[in-house]
Amino acid sequence: MVTTNHEVQAGAATAAVASLPQKRYYRQRAHSNPIADHSFNYPARPEDVDWRALYPRISLGQEVQFADIGCGYGGFLVTLGEMFPEKFSIGMEIRVKVSDYVIDRISALRLRHEGAFQNIACLRTNAMKYLPNYFRKGQLEKMFFLYPDPHFKRCKHKWRIINQALLSEYAYVLRSGGLVYTMTDVEDLHKWIVTHMTEHPLYERLGDDEAAQDPITPKLYQSSEEGAKVVRNKGEHFLAIFRRI
Repeated sequence: MVTTNHEVQAGAATAAVASLPQKRYYRQRAHSNPIADHSFNYPARPEDVDWRALYPRISLGQEVQFADIGCGYGGFLVTLGEMFPEKFSIGMEIRVKVSDYVIDRISALRLRHEGAFQNIACLRTNAMKYLPNYFRKGQLEKMFFLYPDPHFKRCKHKWRIINQALLSEYAYVLRSGGLVYTMTDVEDLHKWIVTHMTEHPLYERLGDDEAAQDPITPKLYQSSEEGAKVVRNKGEHFLAIFRRI
């Protein structure tokens, strides 16, 4: 059987498109100042979001239910897509090259696995500033804050993704009974998160038994690239899950 030059080129092009992106081409600084004036395009209100551009197969009336805030390289986002094929999950990442990687990764996965991964997408945005621009009141069922930047210096604690003012915004976009999942390998940050969320009147912490029974809990430890690194380095994980009252 003779293979034409056109067929060879077409096959090579398909393989190249379907291949997963390599992180070494998307490297950038690990930290980003969320208070700085980055250049973002964002909607004026949730009704203005064109979700079809991110989820080509989303139907009229369907909405994003899960939000992975600071999704990094998208490992946990992919896990959500596999675990909950009927739910739409969005990853939000402030770093431009990292968000580019996740977007390219999802495109490659969709090509490689026909019909799959149509329920996940990534946005480059600043969730500390623009979350209510994307989600209406009570829209989200779950929010994830996995291995957020600890901002160790006291003068930078205001940059932490969990604080009293932002917790009120998160409560606004979460439905009653919605869950906030937090995981870190930094004990000081864990104590900070637990203190602020416990003191906020709109959250209550899940007990250890209830948290352990959640099917998502085992995936929090190493589905993300950062979590896998902690496991490899034999580091500690600090988990806290909270319910929106």
